[in-house]
Amino acid sequence: MKQAVTMYKALGDETRLRILLLLMEQGELCICDLMNALDMPQSTVSRHVAYMKNAGWLNDRRGGVWMYYSINPELDSFTKSLAELTCNHLASAETIIADRRRLTTYMKTKVDSSCL
Repeated sequence: MKQAVTMYKALGDETRLRILLLLMEQGELCICDLMNALDMPQSTVSRHVAYMKNAGWLNDRRGGVWMYYSINPELDSFTKSLAELTCNHLASAETIIADRRRLTTYMKTKVDSSCL
């Protein structure tokens, strides 16, 4: 029960919901990708992804000096369904559309080695 409460609490913040949606759609993103999509400083984004990682939502891997994050593939089926339902419900929100637009623009200009 305690783990379920922790997982739900992690989604109780707008920034963390935005991160969830971006990662559900993109698969894996580095901190610099998330910073640009969310238009937030590295410290803020890192704090939110750390919270989500500690709650069990995310996996991370190091690539040079950058950390890359993805949705934890070992989430149980209920939690995966909850994430999908949440993403489907929020996909057309103006904030999410703006995040996608910023990420797309950034990815077009991103140098491949900038996050290594």
